[in-house]
Amino acid sequence: MADPSSAKLSPAERYRAATKRSHSPGLSTYRESLAFDLDPFQIASCESVEAGRGVLVAAPTGAGKTAVAEFAIFLALQTRTAKVFYTTPMKALSNQKYTELVEEYGASQIGLLTGDTSINPHARVVIMTTEVLRNMLYAHSELLEDLAYVVMDEVHYLADRFRGAVWEEVIIHLPDSVQLISLSATVSNAEEFGEWLHTVRGDTDIIVSEERPVPLYQHMLVGERMVPLFRSDTLGVTPKVNPEIVQLVHTLQRNQGTRQHYGRGARRGRGRGYDQSTTPRVSSAKVIGMLEREDLLPAIFFVFSRVGCNKSVQAALDRGVDLTSPEEKAAILDLVEEKCERLDEEDLGVLGYHAWVDGLLRGVAAHHAGLLPVFKEVVEEAFRRKLLRVVFATETLALGINMPARTVVLEKLEKFDGESKKPITAGEYTQLTGRAGRRRIDTQGHSVITWRPGMNPEQVAQLASKRSYPLRSSFRPTYNMAVNLIAQFGHEPTRTILESSFAQFQADRHVVEMAKNVRRNEESLAGYEEAIQCDRGHFPDYATLRRALSDREKALRRTSDDSERSEIDALRVELKKHPCHHCPDRESHARWAERWWRLQRETDKMRRQIDLRTGAISVVFDRVVAVLEELDYLRPGEDDYTLSVHGERLRRIYGERDLLTAEALRRQLWTELDPASLAAMVSVLVHEGRADEMPPKPSELPPGPFRGALSHTEELWERLDHLERRHQLTGPDPLSAHRAAAMWEWASGADLAAVIGEDDVAVGDFVRLCKQVVDVLDHIEQVDTGPVGKRAMEAKAQVFRGIVALSSLV
Repeated sequence: MADPSSAKLSPAERYRAATKRSHSPGLSTYRESLAFDLDPFQIASCESVEAGRGVLVAAPTGAGKTAVAEFAIFLALQTRTAKVFYTTPMKALSNQKYTELVEEYGASQIGLLTGDTSINPHARVVIMTTEVLRNMLYAHSELLEDLAYVVMDEVHYLADRFRGAVWEEVIIHLPDSVQLISLSATVSNAEEFGEWLHTVRGDTDIIVSEERPVPLYQHMLVGERMVPLFRSDTLGVTPKVNPEIVQLVHTLQRNQGTRQHYGRGARRGRGRGYDQSTTPRVSSAKVIGMLEREDLLPAIFFVFSRVGCNKSVQAALDRGVDLTSPEEKAAILDLVEEKCERLDEEDLGVLGYHAWVDGLLRGVAAHHAGLLPVFKEVVEEAFRRKLLRVVFATETLALGINMPARTVVLEKLEKFDGESKKPITAGEYTQLTGRAGRRRIDTQGHSVITWRPGMNPEQVAQLASKRSYPLRSSFRPTYNMAVNLIAQFGHEPTRTILESSFAQFQADRHVVEMAKNVRRNEESLAGYEEAIQCDRGHFPDYATLRRALSDREKALRRTSDDSERSEIDALRVELKKHPCHHCPDRESHARWAERWWRLQRETDKMRRQIDLRTGAISVVFDRVVAVLEELDYLRPGEDDYTLSVHGERLRRIYGERDLLTAEALRRQLWTELDPASLAAMVSVLVHEGRADEMPPKPSELPPGPFRGALSHTEELWERLDHLERRHQLTGPDPLSAHRAAAMWEWASGADLAAVIGEDDVAVGDFVRLCKQVVDVLDHIEQVDTGPVGKRAMEAKAQVFRGIVALSSLV
């Protein structure tokens, strides 16, 4: 397809365009297939991919980074066998990307692997969570054959303190032949991260774009006035807060203080201060009305609380908010019936189905982790189809899910992190406001911060003016990681591998470079050792004698010592007696042996230098190894560690409580449990309890042998916690049995209403817990060939039913 604008180009311009096409013919073909052209950063990234180099693309949310990934898919499908793995940090993102790619390439070309879902795993393009790829690498899965590209979407997720290490494991262990395409939000240290990728993966281009495809205009809502956040004359330089906002805040505070001082409810001693709890607050319904009048819908309100999201929806409906036309209502109803037709009629009441549908039909919905997955899917799809006008969401929506809006509203700038309320970071602010502005739909996006008492406008402006944040590694060695790496590479090479991590790179960049050289040298040394193999005898011993003789002869030339002469004579006799002395390839072997010796000496020197440096990661690894050795998972030998049968079992148990699970199976703590009780026990391992929760009473736990097994498991956790503390390691938090009864009821066949009603847990939370339980039960089934493994298989079937199974369908 010819470029219609080419006729307007000069001969020189046409020549330059033709030259560029010849360098990247695949990209030229790809661009011709698109209904729109690519941005400069997308073109540069795709050129790197076609040139065979790795690429790190850091750009704002919604800038179009996935076009680079889709170009890699395009290139792979031009060949007969090349495969692409597309990884995401969340199952919801994997499901969404699967649906998008199936629409574009057809179901036969696309696969999905998310732990609880397996669709067409042998496809040319497979979408998966990052953990699935990590497990495949450790298991040497056959699916890795012909793998040409790996896309790591949302790669900045490696900063996550719970799961971030998985990203680094994958990056380090991918075969060198695989081209890595890393997609990241805009981070302030992209160059540093790119340098690390270049160190461990080879040629990697770093392409950073800080330009939003849709400009963002930021506002603050003070009372009922929506005012630009920044002074208009400072937008091109360091932006400064709009003085009108400062004046409005002072006026509001002064008026409120005056009312309180003279009112009957004034508090003694507060003078002209103001009571935050009585400061007038604009309702969400009124804000929605303001946005509708200004043509700023659809909007996402970030609330940071599930309860807050649900209350905001209800409050808007109570105020009579209705934002959809009859045609849109009909389309929403069709979507709901299509997606929810498999829901059991008896479950609709406990799911709050009818109230949820009422909100949808009026253009308002919530989106948070406590929502049933199929409900979230409907909300996302309806919003993308422009059928919903307002969504009240927690920050989980900001992570990669394709739900851009015209406007983003932030009702608070702090959130509860599980322990206390903390201000959101500049990076979190950037992620949240990145949802504002729909590419190729809006010409501008808007963010609105609602002012609250105690909120400092200057600090808000400072937060909003920071466009990026630094990426910090959360990598740390785990027990499962240690046994897998030692089994594959040995103890010392594993230390070298861990010293190649981004965490170590940030601690000491030079260590990573040296570690990479050590790994390269070790590969060369292995090749040299093959070259000096001799069928007459052990040539390294013979080479050692030759080197010793050479050293003595050099010393003799300096000293003329008679004792040196006698030692030289003895060495010559010993050398001639060695069987390798008469090998016809002796001199060839000797040359390779000399190369081996020099490289080994250089490698040992680098190892000593590494040991003298920070060694932060390797120190933790050594402590992990010490625990595993003490518990007989690793056994020291003459040359290296070997794995015991318990260590081999641990290789296939993943998760934060990998060692506790392996130890419980080893000590047969769960052999008396029936399938439902085993499911309840696994829920104890995976449920994250709150610090302020009191342990459940014995009467609130599942009956039968569960209670004794729980007691033994808690005692085991205490012993392991003590052992880890002795080795200066920090283990997982204490066990939480707060969902054990609900899981036992569900696995025993109870209906959803009985389980949810008794336990007072959000449906989405319970479904997610069930999926986590199924994952761990699957690990147990794989590693235990006895009765516990069989019951794990039965328990999986009993948990994975009804609403849980439905929520796993794409």
